[in-house]
Order: sequence, then C-alpha cells, then structure tokens
Amino acid sequence: MTNIVHSTEVQSLLDRAAGINEDGGNPRLKIILRDTLEMLMTVIEKHDISEDEFWLAVRFLQDGVDEFGLIAPGLGIEHFLDLHMDAKDAESGRTGGTPRTIEGPLYVAGAPLVNGDVTKTNGVNLTTDPDDTETLTMSGQITGPDGEPVKDAILHVWHANSKGFYSHFDPTSEQSPFNNRRRIKLGPDGRYAFHSKMPRGYSVPPDGASDRLMQALGRHGDRPAHVHFFVEAPGYRTLTTQINFGDDPNAHNDFAFGTREGLLPIPDRSSGQPVIPFNFQLQRAQSSDDEGFSNRARATA
Repeated sequence: MTNIVHSTEVQSLLDRAAGINEDGGNPRLKIILRDTLEMLMTVIEKHDISEDEFWLAVRFLQDGVDEFGLIAPGLGIEHFLDLHMDAKDAESGRTGGTPRTIEGPLYVAGAPLVNGDVTKTNGVNLTTDPDDTETLTMSGQITGPDGEPVKDAILHVWHANSKGFYSHFDPTSEQSPFNNRRRIKLGPDGRYAFHSKMPRGYSVPPDGASDRLMQALGRHGDRPAHVHFFVEAPGYRTLTTQINFGDDPNAHNDFAFGTREGLLPIPDRSSGQPVIPFNFQLQRAQSSDDEGFSNRARATA
C-alpha cells in the first residue's frame, strides 16, 4: 500500500493548494482547508479509492446539491454540531435549559407574527388549510434559568401536514403559504398555547440523492412526527429545538438524529384529541451573538 500523504511532495502540494504561504486571504480558512484536504487524501490512500470512485462521489455531490440540507442531518453532521456546542457549553460551565437539536432545512422566514393570547380556546391556530386528521394542542411556559417567566419572547413554530409535507416545500403545491407556520408573540408571563392539525413524519424524496445514499448505507430515510421551534427573547440565548412525538414508531430511529432526551413527549389522548404540555427553559445571553440565529441559508417566501 502506498503512503505518500506525508511525503515532502504532497505536503508541499497541500501548502500551495491552501495558500498557506500566500499573502492575503483568510488565515483561518487556509488552515481548515489544508486539514480537510489532508484528511481527504488520507482516506483516498487508506481505502485505495480509485479514480472512478472519486469522480462518482463528485457526481453524487453535484447531483445532490439541492438535498444537502437533508444529507447533512442524515449523515449525523448536524447532530454532531449540537454535540460539539453542548461540549463547549459544559466546558465553560453553561448547563441547563431545554436541549437544543437540529433545525433541519425546512424553515421559512417571514411567517405571520400573531399575538399569543392564551385566553383563547386552544390558543393560536397554526393551520390554514383543511386537513382531515386530529387536532394537536400544545401549551406551556417559557422560563429562564432561575424559573423566571421570560418576557416578550417570540416562539417560531413550524411542522408538516398530515401527509408529511411542509408548506412552501409541498410537491403537490396544494398548501397555502405559511400553513402550519407562525411566529407567536408572547406576553410578560411567557405562556403560550397553539393548536394545529396533527403532523405526520416524512421520508426523504424517493429516488433523490438522500434516498440513494440511505439505501447504499442500508438505512431508511424516515423521520418521526415532530414540531420545530425557535425561541427568542431579549436577554436570552436563542434556542433551536424540536419535539419528536414519543409514541411514533421512528421516535428512536430518526434518520436525521434529531431525537434527544427531554424532547420526546407522548401526546395525551384521554380527551379524544392529542394534547402536549411542554415548557421551554432558556439560558441567559452572554453576548448579543447569543440572541441571534445561526448564519445558515434559509428559505424566504
């Protein structure tokens, strides 16, 4: 087996490719790119990857560019980012609060901002379109690390319909804009309530890049039924999270690795319709950056 990655020739190639000795550019990017290229070359060498296999992989990535938002969580990369941030928090002594988990690729900016009047029956209605399924009700309170009510919070909520399709991404084009999507402006007590038509889990697009990759790995591309949230409030760290329904068959076998302990409520159906009480706890912001959102690309309507 050849072993040339650490040779003078290849090490010089890596320095040149990453611009290590060039003036200008981004020094952090140069180092990260150099390490990435060296790891890739090491994998090629370790597994004796052929030229045909390499260009097949490149073709897969080119053809699958529209599904990178599914491929990243499907390969555990998005979950790893959460674990990485958790580890950094623990190292710095930042603990507690509702667990973060993956955002996923299906948020759409600009959902209607509505007042969260919890005196209304079942709170805010998220669902615009008819949907012949159960009505889900969720309610609870947003508090801070000492149990204090969080004032002036905005709760972003989005989920699929009973067919597993999200508005703005529905292949049938049948959903109204922002169906099952709202931003809820909360009052001084941090309490929220909303109702919507019960979502169903979804599968990656059949025969798409994600589906082909999962099949090649002997895995499925299914997610359990779930509801996504952003929680933002002045003075607090913005939370990205979601709940997976604990009684869904895929609750502990989520292809996107979004399942986390503390985020698996089982709907109470004793009243005839699913009800979920769920409280959110935020961490205090340590800087203005904590109050913002990550800089990932997001869809806009």
